Amino acid sequence: MIRRNNKKMTFDCHMHTPLCGHAHGDPVEYVRAAHEKGIDLITFTCHTPMADSAFGTQKTRMTEQDLPRYKEMVSKAREFGADLGVSVLFGIEAEVSADLRAMDTMDEVLDRWEFDFVLGSLHHQLPAYRTTLAQRNLRNDAAIIGDYFSTLTTAAATGRYDSFAHPDLIRIYGTVEPFDPRQYETVIREFLASAAEHGICIEVNTSGWTKGVFEVHPAPIILSWAAESGTDLTIGSDSHKPESVGQFFDRAYDLVAQAGFESICYFEAGMKKRVSLTDMVFTAGEKAG
Repeated sequence: MIRRNNKKMTFDCHMHTPLCGHAHGDPVEYVRAAHEKGIDLITFTCHTPMADSAFGTQKTRMTEQDLPRYKEMVSKAREFGADLGVSVLFGIEAEVSADLRAMDTMDEVLDRWEFDFVLGSLHHQLPAYRTTLAQRNLRNDAAIIGDYFSTLTTAAATGRYDSFAHPDLIRIYGTVEPFDPRQYETVIREFLASAAEHGICIEVNTSGWTKGVFEVHPAPIILSWAAESGTDLTIGSDSHKPESVGQFFDRAYDLVAQAGFESICYFEAGMKKRVSLTDMVFTAGEKAG
């Protein structure tokens, strides 16, 4: 896939399929929505299968037996997108966990499939992480928040992930009370430094404006720290329905530019592709600069 230098582009690198049990709409519908919004490239990132049900059931993620169907659905969407001028990539949303046995099992799945993009997520609201907290006797908010970002810091060094989805997800879903990231600046900056050191991106996830504290993931102050640390960005709508493709991208690009970033990345065949903000088109019709 070659992007011509004189072509403006926009991409959305986080969307799901009905195989995860809580998304709606055929991938072809997501492609059509992308085309209607002027988005040139999309990446499907359905939740990876996990052997341990503590990481979620079929209402949360697809099974290993679903992977061939997932590949087929994305391939069909790619063919449909080719006629519309929308490139379609094959990604996966993998889990982040300190449970090495669970990660080894997941790696076996990741190694068998050639994904363009591996997006890492620490879903603190799932029983797997809640059990880890209990086993470590981590009960107060400060300890839990510290552990969450420390787990991401360690994960950045594994080489498993290309980017981390909604990196401050711990701020919502009730594991801890909503908090100001400035209270935990040290541990968050340690995570960002680790991501930068190992060439791992963090995701600007625009679904944050629809839930929880109703703020983009990560919070704007974390975006500014990421810029200072040299951490690269990917961007995704985290769409679970076609109409959410590209949601709030105009707001997101404004924040990215204000934080001091000059580019956003996407991944193809596991390779980082960097696009200058001046070479991107906003879904709201405004261009960078």
